[in-house]
Amino acid sequence: MAAAAARQTVCVTGAGGFMASSHVELLLSRGNYAVRGTVRDPGDAKNDHLRALQGAEERLQLLKADLLDYDSVASAVAGCEGVFHVASPVPSGRSTNPEVEVIAPAVTGTLNVLKACHEAKVKRVVMVSSIAAVFSNPNWPKDKAFTEDSWSDEELCRKNQDWYYLSKTVAEREAFAYAAKTGLDIVTICPSLVIGPLMQSTVNASSKVLINYFKGDRDTVENRLRNVVDVRDVANALLLAYENPGASGRYICSSAPIRVSDMINILKTLYPTYTYPKNFVDVEENTIYSFEKLQKLGWSFRPIEETLRDSVESYKAFGILD
Repeated sequence: MAAAAARQTVCVTGAGGFMASSHVELLLSRGNYAVRGTVRDPGDAKNDHLRALQGAEERLQLLKADLLDYDSVASAVAGCEGVFHVASPVPSGRSTNPEVEVIAPAVTGTLNVLKACHEAKVKRVVMVSSIAAVFSNPNWPKDKAFTEDSWSDEELCRKNQDWYYLSKTVAEREAFAYAAKTGLDIVTICPSLVIGPLMQSTVNASSKVLINYFKGDRDTVENRLRNVVDVRDVANALLLAYENPGASGRYICSSAPIRVSDMINILKTLYPTYTYPKNFVDVEENTIYSFEKLQKLGWSFRPIEETLRDSVESYKAFGILD
């Protein structure tokens, strides 16, 4: 890795998305990174929040790129020392052709990014995967916290039509296979359910999970154990994985698990005027994850109260919640 004081150019794919936007903000705040962000349309007003960031005028360049178009990806990556591959399709609703609409874009897009990085002699690629690539594993001991050694079972994902899980699993496996073949330095981060303050009015899929608790249209909800992580803590994890020379392999990125009822009680205390679900049905499902490996890199997560408060304040600021 280059010395921390040296200015280096890095690329962030899908820069306008929820996770990537937070990461771009972190990189610019550090002062020693010039950032290239790939977006579908650099002139689109929905990317204005990136242009408004401190340091963006001097050190942020938005580039038009389609991850399925190799030449556009190669152009974005050329000359970069590091690449953060954050972009990935998240299906909205039921897919009619999941192989084409979900899996192929995730895998082909990832391989295009990696090939471009290899050609450009990028020093390290940090890729966002998901715990979706970890937990759908029927052979994992029931009472053991999931670690980076667990991989989701691809056949089970197909059988259950968990296309997003499958796309993340196949893309991450292909990434490590490519690394083994070419020597490209690849590290992956596997976040749990990512929530936190929005930087734009577009509501991403994971934030909807939290927003739905305010709708009051469901009197009863499952009191499942939620594994969540703050989007800003994911950004920190990505940077730690990039800057730490000893980082390697996969890293689960999740905070301490919390019951839905406990989360809603915190929200009630912070925001008592909203209508919340009144009844909870306990679910015999206690999936937990070990984030010890990431902590050894120096990672820590903020209190859930801070994440919930900052999330809600952003929803209110954008008019998503009254």
